[in-house]
Amino acid sequence: MTPTSNKNSLLEAEAWKFLEKSIIYFQGKPIGTVAAHDPKSDALNYDQCFLRDFVPSALVFLMYGKADIVRNFLIETLKLQSHEKQMDCFEPGAGLMPASFKVQSNGSEEFLVADFGEQAIARVPPVDSGMWWILLLRAYEKATGDLALARQPDFQAGIKLILDLFLVHRFSMYPTMLVPDGAFMIDRRLGVYEHPLEIQVLFYAFLRAAKELLLPDGDGDSYLGKVNRRLGALKYHIRNYYWLDVQRLREIYRYKGNEFGKEVANKFNIHSESIPSWLTEWLPENGGYLAGNLGPGRMDFRFFTLGNLMAILASLASETESQSIMNLFAERSSDLIGYMPVKICFPALEGLEWRIVTGCDSKNIAWSYHNGGNWPVLLWLFTAAAQKTGRIELAEEAIAIAESRLFEDKFPEYYDGNNGRLIGKEARIYQTWSIAGLLAAKKFLTNPDYLELISFPEGLEGPGCSI
Repeated sequence: MTPTSNKNSLLEAEAWKFLEKSIIYFQGKPIGTVAAHDPKSDALNYDQCFLRDFVPSALVFLMYGKADIVRNFLIETLKLQSHEKQMDCFEPGAGLMPASFKVQSNGSEEFLVADFGEQAIARVPPVDSGMWWILLLRAYEKATGDLALARQPDFQAGIKLILDLFLVHRFSMYPTMLVPDGAFMIDRRLGVYEHPLEIQVLFYAFLRAAKELLLPDGDGDSYLGKVNRRLGALKYHIRNYYWLDVQRLREIYRYKGNEFGKEVANKFNIHSESIPSWLTEWLPENGGYLAGNLGPGRMDFRFFTLGNLMAILASLASETESQSIMNLFAERSSDLIGYMPVKICFPALEGLEWRIVTGCDSKNIAWSYHNGGNWPVLLWLFTAAAQKTGRIELAEEAIAIAESRLFEDKFPEYYDGNNGRLIGKEARIYQTWSIAGLLAAKKFLTNPDYLELISFPEGLEGPGCSI
């Protein structure tokens, strides 16, 4: 073993110890991980297990052969799922999975307390928790070969409840999901309301996972039919209307507005004046990406990392588009990778735009937190996408950058600055998903077979429908 490889092994072992220290136990069994173990800051809700945050930790446990904690997590969180129809406006709808939970005790009795958004900042419910839960159920099945768990009646019922919630009849002409600000990883006001890319991609991946997990017996066939119809329409919509490259930008620049009828080019009435000045010079000739949001008279031209990387893994982006997204990372590395992979979105909102869109959110100042901050947890998604597209060199460089700082900096939650040079102003240290993000990235890099836990092949669904 070379000195370098020996050092890397020691660092990996140290990170693993940090991850083990974060484990939460319920009735003597491991059930999840706390959000952070920062000894210098108040716990607030960082001592809880967030469904979204646990995903990279769960993938690490599965890749290390520690599947029991993932199984326990899936079983216990399913019991927390909301089953009651809303009696008033302040209760979670049936099928909603909690944002987080914590273990509490009354004497010798332990019980779980879930938060569906009642205590969240701005009281926003978690739209993405149920999607991540089903993706994790599929990953557990892939890793362990345990087909029985997802086929249990309570799990089949839980999957259908989530589908009922997400496939409900709605006021919309699009196959995408309409959601408020703050309902997913970007959990504060940032102008991502309406049809944000991250939710649409997770929606697509979740539907594909549900299609694999659902049994066709009973009313399963009816659900599978709904899933298939939505998959085709959603894929067509995202690929045709969210994609941005130089050629597409030229088309939008010459759009005519206020067109009426079905056979029109500018279906969403996007005005060319809304193209931001930074984009025309920033977008490379061989790069492209899926826009951050799309709705009536609105295209959010910001680049959002999680949605684009997950689009590669879910095969929602085509092979050509996937290569273009990775080209963008390569050509704009100083912006999107910088001193700590990976920036959550680009560019940041600044000045008057920041004041209006964020409501003067002091935590989301320009190039901080979710407004252009750098998040180490995204390293696992970046590495998996690089592995799938055959761009291993990009992942190797990003992991090397992360390893050079994360241990010394004590695994902060996020980094600040245009290129992620500063530890986040309010970042917790020993953030569990920063630790897990690095460990998962290294596992994806060394063993491509692990990609099947979170990746999907090109879909076989039909072309869907246009609008």
